[in-house]
Amino acid sequence: NILFVTGSAKLQSKSFKGLNDVAAILNENPGMSLAIDGHTDNVGADAYNQTLSDNRAASVKAYLVGKGVNESRITATGHGETMPIADNKTAAGRQQNRRSELTLSYYK
Repeated sequence: NILFVTGSAKLQSKSFKGLNDVAAILNENPGMSLAIDGHTDNVGADAYNQTLSDNRAASVKAYLVGKGVNESRITATGHGETMPIADNKTAAGRQQNRRSELTLSYYK
């Protein structure tokens, strides 16, 4: 799980172990690339949420680059509140919608 300080793109320290594992996989497999997709719930203005999701995806990318992963192998895209996976009418649903998804793939 990749967790952020509420309302910011600052990674919580609980996220470091998982991200370190991802960095190790990428560093051990130079033929792999990574797509990072940032998402938010629907609390707040659309434009704010879009910027927040962009910044969160960029924050994850910066962390991995800091662990030695070549930044050309990583894309970071924010989707704001446009792709919910749960109901934004509940606290539990909003929590699920505040996420970053990582997709590993091999270069083609």
